[in-house]
Amino acid sequence: MNKPSKFLELLNSYITNYMPRSVGASPNTVTSYKYAFRLLLEFMYSKKGISADKIAFEQLDFSTLTEFLDWIEKDRGCSASTKNQRLSAIISFSEYAQNRDFAAASVFRSGVIKIPMKKVQKKQRAVLSVQEVSILLRLPNDSKDIGLRDKVLLSLMYASGARAQEICDLTVGSIQFNMKGATLNIKGKGGKSRRIGIPDNCAKMLQKYIYHRRLSSKPDKHVFSSQTHEQMAVSCVEGIFKKYVRQAKAENLALFREDSYPPHSMRHSTASHMLEAGVPIVVIKNFLGHASLQTTQIYAELSQNTVDKHLKEWNEKWFSPDSEAMKESRKKNEMPDFLNV
Repeated sequence: MNKPSKFLELLNSYITNYMPRSVGASPNTVTSYKYAFRLLLEFMYSKKGISADKIAFEQLDFSTLTEFLDWIEKDRGCSASTKNQRLSAIISFSEYAQNRDFAAASVFRSGVIKIPMKKVQKKQRAVLSVQEVSILLRLPNDSKDIGLRDKVLLSLMYASGARAQEICDLTVGSIQFNMKGATLNIKGKGGKSRRIGIPDNCAKMLQKYIYHRRLSSKPDKHVFSSQTHEQMAVSCVEGIFKKYVRQAKAENLALFREDSYPPHSMRHSTASHMLEAGVPIVVIKNFLGHASLQTTQIYAELSQNTVDKHLKEWNEKWFSPDSEAMKESRKKNEMPDFLNV
């Protein structure tokens, strides 16, 4: 068996030890980075004729890396944001490699840092109004097992502001019920844990659901299961969300105006509604498990968008020249022509 190149040797150490143990990266992040390098190895073999065990750092220069990123975008159909994710993985590894073998990895590192991230059009985050959340939570038919599961899942997502993966990872033993509600021990990104409280009405619903599924004495069991697996997958949560959003759109034509509402939009909605209710942003940061206040600050912008929307509607109602309110006002008090807008 051929001895692995210095590139493969350091890449192996980076993926298997450094990322999960030193950095504390989540399994999802490690998987994403693995895929980035799988694509790079595939490119080097299919386009350059160089097998994985023959790749040397000096072959990964600016020209080759630029060609690789163009290839994943044009031939593989990657979006600009996905392309940036792949580049981020390579940048991170290049720093790691240079710190451990400067002579071998210097060409690789100098080539990587010259490549700019591609500009990505900023997507407007979908946020549900309080009315839309209420509609969504009423849709599942809780007289049936699947409908009951979906109702509890959607309610818990809103009450906890948890990510879809965090909901999937939730076990019976990670919930402590009390007189005022319940406390959830959430395992978040990068293996970081946090404790959050949920209100009494959601806690009671969750407790009844666990009892209904006969899970009360099984602390290691996951709260939410799919029809085929003991632990629900994020893709299943996405399917549940899509199903009820589709139904809500069909039944409420004036609401749910965004093109799509991914599961993460429930988390955005929880944070925005908390901010609008006057909850301090530092409290929201800890509740959501954000590493920095800067991430939470996004929701302040979302909340301002909501304020702007309501102000626009109010202005159009009362101050538009053709509004019903203005017409009524003119009848009662005729304005001089020179004041008409």
